[in-house]
Amino acid sequence: MTLRRCLRQAVSATATVLATTLAFTAPAQAAARVCIFDFLGTSGDAFNLARDFAVAMQREGVEIELKGYNDEGQALNAYIAGQCDGLLATGFRTRQFNAVAASTDSLGATTIVRNGNVDIAGTYEVLRKLIHTFASPSAQVAKLMVQGEHEVVGIAPAGVAYPFVVDRRINSVEALAGKRIVALAYDPAQAAMIQRIKGIPVPATISDFHLKFNSGQVDMLAAPTMAYLPLELNKGLGNKGAITRFPLLVVTYQMVIRHSKFPAGFGAQARTFWAGQFDRVMQLIRRADATVPPQAWMDLEPQDNVRYTQLLRESRMQLTQQGLYDKRGLKILKRIRCHVNAADAECGTRQEED
Repeated sequence: MTLRRCLRQAVSATATVLATTLAFTAPAQAAARVCIFDFLGTSGDAFNLARDFAVAMQREGVEIELKGYNDEGQALNAYIAGQCDGLLATGFRTRQFNAVAASTDSLGATTIVRNGNVDIAGTYEVLRKLIHTFASPSAQVAKLMVQGEHEVVGIAPAGVAYPFVVDRRINSVEALAGKRIVALAYDPAQAAMIQRIKGIPVPATISDFHLKFNSGQVDMLAAPTMAYLPLELNKGLGNKGAITRFPLLVVTYQMVIRHSKFPAGFGAQARTFWAGQFDRVMQLIRRADATVPPQAWMDLEPQDNVRYTQLLRESRMQLTQQGLYDKRGLKILKRIRCHVNAADAECGTRQEED
């Protein structure tokens, strides 16, 4: 064996040993921290879903550390301050990071009424199709999920927001005139809608709105049935109140991240995971629906269901003109609504398309 060949083999062997040593001694990439809002902190359904998400992403090579909050404002502030690389919160809070994705929570944007009858299953079908659309691998769709440094990497339903009223006699829009109605302080569209129907908006947050209702400070709030037991909304209903079976909107949880803190392609993987959880979350929502006593529900007349759907549509268009809703997101939602309910009169118009 020549001296040159011996030296070449020695160098090669040394490089192999060095590479192996570095592989074992190189520090592991720090876990990304994601702040999770859940009314019940680390023991709630949202946190459990996030825990499963973290496990699924770990299999993809991404380490995620979860930090639970039962105050949504605190979770949001931690994300804004850079203490977290991601945030799971309601679409009302994440709208500031991506208005297209937050269109899911726009007034009446998923509501389906057929022949005067409220179609709750159809309402959820609109949301399901939208979530799967946003989880599409299409580059054009993926681009919509990114706004500046932020990217929406998952959407999950939290349930239809129904009107909860302290008195069954509040059974029409006209009856809401002069009544005190909860309006989330960080969603100006709600206050604008309440003022349009001559109600009095009472500012609140997702963390304290139930306290105003249960203590009699307001006459109405909108909430999903998943809040009924945990927030003891039966106290606000008392013996005279009711839950109106009309979907004002569907509340969603949305996960947003600073995409620079995660590997390339992470957003698409994450959106696929969350889209795959839709049926699982719907089981939780149906279980929550079943906790509401049948006598607590109140149905509207068919003509009122149609009238209120139109009222919400007109309000959305006005709020879009005011810059409070995103035109692109609502255009996608209209197409999906018309796919689910092609017979609706709106499908023969250009409303929310131009």
